[in-house]
Amino acid sequence: MHPLRKTLATVTIASALLAAGCTSDAKNDAAKAEYGADGKIVIDTFAPANADLNLDTNPVTKVMSDKFKIQFRWQTTTFDAGPAKEKRQIALASGDYPDLFMLIPWVDGFSQADVLKLGKQGVAVPLETLIKENAPNIQKALDTNQTLKAMSTAPDGHIYALPQWSDCFHCSYPNKLWINSAWLKKLNLPVPKTTEELRTVLRAFKTQDPNGNGKADEIPMTADVQDGHLIDYLMGAFAYPPAGANNGGLGLLTLNGDKVTTPVNTADWREGLKYIRSLFAEGLIDQAAFTQNAEALQAIGNNKDAVMIGSAPLLHPAIFVTLGSKDGRDKQYDAAPPLTGPGGKNYSGLNYPSSSTFTFLLTNKASKEAQVAAIKMLDYIYTTEGTDTAVMGPEGVGWTKPGTGDVALDNSVQPQYKRTPGSEAPKNLSWDSMAQYNLTLAYRNAAVVPMDIYAEAGYERRLFQATKLYEGHDDKAQFFPTVSVWTDPAVSAEIATLKTNLDNYVSQGELAFITGSKNIDTDWDAYVKGLDGVGLKRYLELNQKDYDRYKAQK
Repeated sequence: MHPLRKTLATVTIASALLAAGCTSDAKNDAAKAEYGADGKIVIDTFAPANADLNLDTNPVTKVMSDKFKIQFRWQTTTFDAGPAKEKRQIALASGDYPDLFMLIPWVDGFSQADVLKLGKQGVAVPLETLIKENAPNIQKALDTNQTLKAMSTAPDGHIYALPQWSDCFHCSYPNKLWINSAWLKKLNLPVPKTTEELRTVLRAFKTQDPNGNGKADEIPMTADVQDGHLIDYLMGAFAYPPAGANNGGLGLLTLNGDKVTTPVNTADWREGLKYIRSLFAEGLIDQAAFTQNAEALQAIGNNKDAVMIGSAPLLHPAIFVTLGSKDGRDKQYDAAPPLTGPGGKNYSGLNYPSSSTFTFLLTNKASKEAQVAAIKMLDYIYTTEGTDTAVMGPEGVGWTKPGTGDVALDNSVQPQYKRTPGSEAPKNLSWDSMAQYNLTLAYRNAAVVPMDIYAEAGYERRLFQATKLYEGHDDKAQFFPTVSVWTDPAVSAEIATLKTNLDNYVSQGELAFITGSKNIDTDWDAYVKGLDGVGLKRYLELNQKDYDRYKAQK
């Protein structure tokens, strides 16, 4: 799930060729059906697959093939985000693209801009009529889940592609702090609840040798540049941290009533940065927290000589320490609640639990027969039976029905299924992440999970219980519905450029203030003025128009 920086030359070429390559194909006559063995309809399908996944021999492929008379002709790519996106873009640019894209959101997915462009060119087949006529379960999901409907429906009213819906409770509150409870106990310190209590704890971690090796090698707080929520977790004690799409990093936009605004130029934000700066200046925040990658963070967390990490603001602890470690260090980390700041604020940022990218897209290469077969297959995946099969594999192998004494993740509901642990399940068992199209909160919460939250199999319960500390500290009135608000295609390129420039400017400015290369007392006004220089007013204006249109359509 970690983005990789890859060579962009080929992607740039592919992007430049996209319009030309796709437009010519879009003018073709309706595709003719191709039939293979046993009269099955052939569907060329582009999908990611890693070394453990062979889609040709996968049992779910056989189930879908037999049930919907489909002969899949797979075009696969890797789980590496850069190469996967590049291969997809090259296929579209060359005109040699498949009938169907079935992607994995954390590997690669179509953006809103991609979908609108492909829809306008005639490459992406509108799905709303196909759904209405052939897919009652998808239609029901769209009718009952207004966020999914808003995410899926383009400004022109068409549904050109579908995102996955995986309602992950713990993902909804990504700004968590995982703190070493063993160190707290050893030093006789309570779990910090305020900004100053956290400072006291981090000072003790730094100076009182809680790992017991006689060296001042403890790292009070750290993170990595890919997954870190350091600024947004600490900022919650001063200002509401904006959501980033799909559990990404800090965003820019919040709401004040129906006015689109941003907190990154406010006095409260400044006070938050001052606090973070004060921790950094004392050496309580690792200098590498803003630059190191996930692998480097894992190496620190798994240091064989000693436990090094006192706390880490991340989505979950397995990002920085391996579960099931021999010395049990992974069991030392528990969640601390949202911090309360000097003004009494203790926000926890809310985020969309689901993907913000599109992963199911039929193209104009697909015959009408192939389109119907594909949408019927997806409609089956939207059922409980179809989800069980596609996500977990065959019953009795990938999952079983609950037994006596089994308890659901949400222990107030009846358990519905018990997934075979990954270490015990055969490889190449299911479509897993490729099939997570209708994992509602009710479905996910009905999974059997052991009561021992420190066992590997009980990890999801550990995250569920930890998230309860943050639930209710979000401010939905300030939450900007990022994935539901579609950008006007006429200004999508401008908004994308503005966002890139603003993201860079804000992140560089914040880092400069935190590290002290800029003085927040004397340089703040220049920073705020510079925001307008990189287009903040225009960015807010364009997003306001998009938000107003979204509100009018609700």
